[in-house]
Amino acid sequence: MRNIKGVPHKAAITPDYSLVVIISMSKDTSNPSGKIPKDLMVGAQTSEEQEIAEKMRHVKHKIVILSGKGGVGKTTVAVNLATALAWKGHVVGILDADITGPNVPKMLGLEGTRMVGGDKGLEPVLGPLNILSVSMEFLLQSPDTPIIWRGPLKMRVISEFLSKVNWGNLDYLIIDLPPGTGDETISIMQLIPDLDGVIIVTTPQEVALLDSRKAATMSRTMNVPVLGLIENMSGFHCPHCNEVTNLFDKGGGKQAAQDLKIFFLGDLPFDPRVMTLSDEGKPFIVTDAKSPVAKAFQQVVDRLLERLKGQH
Repeated sequence: MRNIKGVPHKAAITPDYSLVVIISMSKDTSNPSGKIPKDLMVGAQTSEEQEIAEKMRHVKHKIVILSGKGGVGKTTVAVNLATALAWKGHVVGILDADITGPNVPKMLGLEGTRMVGGDKGLEPVLGPLNILSVSMEFLLQSPDTPIIWRGPLKMRVISEFLSKVNWGNLDYLIIDLPPGTGDETISIMQLIPDLDGVIIVTTPQEVALLDSRKAATMSRTMNVPVLGLIENMSGFHCPHCNEVTNLFDKGGGKQAAQDLKIFFLGDLPFDPRVMTLSDEGKPFIVTDAKSPVAKAFQQVVDRLLERLKGQH
């Protein structure tokens, strides 16, 4: 296996919780077999699993935001859900589990902030409305630094974020995952006990719906409840003529939910200001609260809360 030029062979989170750049699982003299070291395998240390269970015992609701493919607005939904819950007076944390593409800090206006270690472990960054935020972005020297990691290292870091972070007592922990059904998704579903479930985000076009079905099937395979499906970018409401144009078709998410026998949480209209506000680090649910998309999103949140009441 060839080395990647300029990339060191190993990386770790040091005792002061600073990141030692990037890794490659390439063969070297200290690991001639090329096998994954045991200390990098999730589940190798039952004590860490116990730590995770203890930390998560203080979190009332644990909700995963999932999508089958990228570009459907999953992180936007995660950030605005966390914001909406905090706006209602709940104590909320958000875990950015997209290790190689962490965007939560930007959408919360927290770019350039760093996590620090304390007596009780790694301290989350305090965001708007006192949302506790944890992301790989907070450990990087520069936002341009790539994370060139294979699966075992990503899984290891997620385990550290769950077991070593001082989450404290939370009403809600929102976990934003990368698209698809890969390593990070498997890690979260295996490591967090008593997940309330996943919310699947899709857009109306067929290719997104196809992948959202896979996400739903994966959740069921791993015995994780599906709380519901959200159809994002569902029609453009023109602020000038007041007409709705279906840019990416409409209704496919609701039909997919019916076919899969999962709850349909609602659809969200396409609004260019969502992109602008997200880039500015301003969640639209409170910044543009009277807009059609914010009102639709609030209905989604209300339906979700009713669903959670029914589970407990």
